[in-house]
Amino acid sequence: MIIHSAHDRRTTMIQQEMQRINVGIFAHVDAGKTTTTEHILYESGRIREVGSVDSGTAVTDSMEVERQRGISVRAALASFAWKGVQINLVDTPGHVDFLSEVERSLRVMDCAVLILSAVEGVQAQSEMIWNALRKLGIPTIVFVNKMDRVGADPEAVLAQARTYLSGDIIPVQQPLGREQDYTGAADLWSEEAAPEARTELLEALAERDEELLDVYMSGRPPEPAVWKPYLKERSARGQMFPMVYGAAARGLGITELLDAMTDYFPRAGGDAEQPVSGIVYNIQRDKNMGRMAFVRLYEGRIRNRDTVTNYSQDVQVKVTQIRKVEGGRTEDVGELTAGDIAVVYGLSGVRIGDVLGRPDAVPQEAKLAVPLLTVRVFWDADTDDHQVIGALQELADEDPQLGAEWLPEERELHIKVMGPIQLEVLDSVLQSRYGLKVTFGQPSVIYKETPRTAGEGYIAYLMPKPCWAILRFRIEPGPPDSGLVYESVVRSSDLLPQYQNETARRVPEALQQGLYGWEVTDLKVTLVEGNHHVWHTHPLDFAVATPMGIMDGLSRTGTKLLEPVLAVRIVVPEENGGRVMNDLVQMRGSFEPPALQGGRMIIEGRLPLATSLDYPVTLSSYTKGRSTFTSFFAGYEECPPDVTAERTRRGVNPLDQAKYILSVRKALQG
Repeated sequence: MIIHSAHDRRTTMIQQEMQRINVGIFAHVDAGKTTTTEHILYESGRIREVGSVDSGTAVTDSMEVERQRGISVRAALASFAWKGVQINLVDTPGHVDFLSEVERSLRVMDCAVLILSAVEGVQAQSEMIWNALRKLGIPTIVFVNKMDRVGADPEAVLAQARTYLSGDIIPVQQPLGREQDYTGAADLWSEEAAPEARTELLEALAERDEELLDVYMSGRPPEPAVWKPYLKERSARGQMFPMVYGAAARGLGITELLDAMTDYFPRAGGDAEQPVSGIVYNIQRDKNMGRMAFVRLYEGRIRNRDTVTNYSQDVQVKVTQIRKVEGGRTEDVGELTAGDIAVVYGLSGVRIGDVLGRPDAVPQEAKLAVPLLTVRVFWDADTDDHQVIGALQELADEDPQLGAEWLPEERELHIKVMGPIQLEVLDSVLQSRYGLKVTFGQPSVIYKETPRTAGEGYIAYLMPKPCWAILRFRIEPGPPDSGLVYESVVRSSDLLPQYQNETARRVPEALQQGLYGWEVTDLKVTLVEGNHHVWHTHPLDFAVATPMGIMDGLSRTGTKLLEPVLAVRIVVPEENGGRVMNDLVQMRGSFEPPALQGGRMIIEGRLPLATSLDYPVTLSSYTKGRSTFTSFFAGYEECPPDVTAERTRRGVNPLDQAKYILSVRKALQG
């Protein structure tokens, strides 16, 4: 039981009146992100002792599997105050298998810290996260960590950052010492900084502003009171990006990073007096309190026992409690106001992505996580099917990308995953939380299909009576990554609006399985003809007819296979470079001319996922662990003609119209 004093309540009221910043911490794997977060919480006074990732004592790694493996699996929220500003900090996973957590966090952050390792520099995942931050216009500070490590090269990291990320990254500190002799960094706005380093900062700013250029060329002594506000303003607008340095494991550069956050980041906006507008960006479960909905509120105010509208589901839900949660600790705050983040209990049936109140103030999302592998789940005969299915469906509530699918006829359970580490974590969670032991089949790549040419599909569903539905679709290939575009040009006098709506609702379902059994994407479907009968038509007739019309069209246009492709960056000893390039060719890959850096070869390119699933292990083996392989999803591309991949169709094929009609009618009646 948690007892809250009057002091706690006064503290909560003071926090609500403070300025607030919502910051996400993002990084590639092993850049020292959770260590940085831990030291931030310590320096801010939020925790009394620094936890360790390796020993499993980090505050933000609260899951058992996180403590055991020393990796972050979930985005973790922590709140603290620094120099009169309340900061909500979200520590996100660094491993590519848990990008869905990163994706959801991006949507609710106003600002970001991107951590780069001073040794490894910019990685493929760093680029991907950076591009998402830029798409959303999120102000960003770059923190170069591990400055005390052997091989740390801040000049090379800055050059990479300006090449791969943005030319508007501006160092505001000067590193002092190198590698083991690193002692910290001097603030370029202070008198301690070397004149030449300060000159570089001023020149970088003068190049970007005519007034500052005039001041600089006049020879007048630069005044920080004039120059620094310019950088603050541009940084707050996401147009320039300060770079700072540190060695988080030794606590170096942490207070300076906190100062940079309060200096260069904008404050969270939002009016508490406006109607409620917020989003559920994460769902977890508490064994005592039940479902925990992590809510970012953009406008309005929510209090304990309030009733709020779940806009996405069009239902009213009752708030039972509002808490701040950090690791295993919780604090009842009683109220959530505009600009803040908290955990809300009692939102019955709530899902990730649900909008609370009005949708007006909720920003767009950046899609990063695309599950590329499908896996079958197996369990012992004496294990209850419903237990396993229920557990994985519950986990799919917490991560919708998991897409747990039970096929009752085949008695098979399938899930979608990002990679093998995610499977290991799922195995651990199923054992620790549910007491279930499962195994996973061999992962297989998720392909897609797209129309080969334009054409039409037609269906006249007139038998067996009573029924009447006539549909004609125009199917056209669309540009890459366009998904499905649907429209109707049929007059409502020919086909009533309710029948058109039913048809529109069924088209995406019909495209879940194409000619080869894969989802059909990147196409435009236009309903060009439709008829109903005054007496014989039932609304569900169009639910039956639509898949037959769509599949008839696909059988005429034909489809071509699309496969997932990865953007990769491989770093190996120079003597292994030739073999790597040969491997890439053998795997149907392509690559840019390699670059040499300090006896190591850097190779960047693109690889089909299907041919490279086991390559990271192979690479590590023949380079004796002296290589790095980083990758991220770069999109779907057309397969070569000799590549075939067919998935067993689930259910009856709508092309076999007689069998299909009988099976669907039976299902609908049931």
